[in-house]
Amino acid sequence: MADTYLGESIAKLGFGYMRLPRKGMGFDYEHLNKMVDAFLAQGFTYFDTAFVYTGSEEALCESLVKRHPREKYQIATKLPMMMIKQSEDMQTMFNTSLQRLGTDYVDFYLLHGLSEAANTQAEELGAWDFVKKLKAEGKIKHYGFSFHDTPENLDIILTRHPDAEFVQLQINYLDWDSEDVQSRKLYETARRHNIPVTIMEPVKGGLLSSEGSELGKVLKAADPNVSVASWAIRFAATLDGIITVLSGMNAMDQLEDNIKTVKNLKQMSDSELATLREAVKVLNSTPRIPCTGCRYCVENCPQKINIPGFLELYNSYLKYNSTANSEFSFMMATMGGGKPSACISCRVCEGHCPQHILISEVLSKIVPIYEK
Repeated sequence: MADTYLGESIAKLGFGYMRLPRKGMGFDYEHLNKMVDAFLAQGFTYFDTAFVYTGSEEALCESLVKRHPREKYQIATKLPMMMIKQSEDMQTMFNTSLQRLGTDYVDFYLLHGLSEAANTQAEELGAWDFVKKLKAEGKIKHYGFSFHDTPENLDIILTRHPDAEFVQLQINYLDWDSEDVQSRKLYETARRHNIPVTIMEPVKGGLLSSEGSELGKVLKAADPNVSVASWAIRFAATLDGIITVLSGMNAMDQLEDNIKTVKNLKQMSDSELATLREAVKVLNSTPRIPCTGCRYCVENCPQKINIPGFLELYNSYLKYNSTANSEFSFMMATMGGGKPSACISCRVCEGHCPQHILISEVLSKIVPIYEK
């Protein structure tokens, strides 16, 4: 690999614009502006948004582009491949992003959410030629893609598109050796292709920052002087070949803690890595509701409650002692059916449950957690 790589000089904390501070139905711009100013003042420059993050590109324009010189920061945004129906849509969506952002160019442009199937569609629609054209026109400085699939399929895409300048991957210590995300193998695949990596979900949507979880107890016992979240940020930010580590910060204390961590960044020791492995082991052994998702309970529910969906949410709460990053999952679980509070305790579902779960009782515990 060359001595330098794309993004090496960029500070290793990026500001993710997917989870912003809110005020009522909108964004809390007074709070957000202070966060942006503090972020830039500390030498951090990378801001990440996407076409599909509702209101996010416009918020970046208001809080950053209109308030700071354009040469002082980098903007990353994404082309939503899942929404592209015909080739012409790509130019339309890119133009929309520029208009929302209030800028005439983007520093890092990503094909959003590639998998093997999505990349096949991208190739058929000419998406790779499209981003090359944008770069030649000076509309973008660099192009790459965010990825949600297997290491094997990442290898296929990078082999077929060696011109890709970077890739955005979900990397955190919980998913590092997991069978589903496989962060380690994804990272190693990118490194094998000498492509730099932007890291997303280093704190897993905030779930790896919970001080009260079993994981948090292990980490606080190991070092009571640092936050639980700092372990996750350090793990990701000390990897080689990283452009930056994106954090979806929505409060000043989160921003300040992340800045403190990255400003004082040091490699994790063998004993600290062993502590993380122990924390993951404890987290994965947390007792859970033994729902298998068979859905036998749903068919005869008079309230049409998506019981498996809510039990999965509750298991996440039991594991992390946090409801962080759960709003979308809760919304999806309620589509076409009742909320947990709609349960009338008829117990019909329990008669169909092969695991003999006391479903009515569990649903009653979910109500105060997710229906505040």
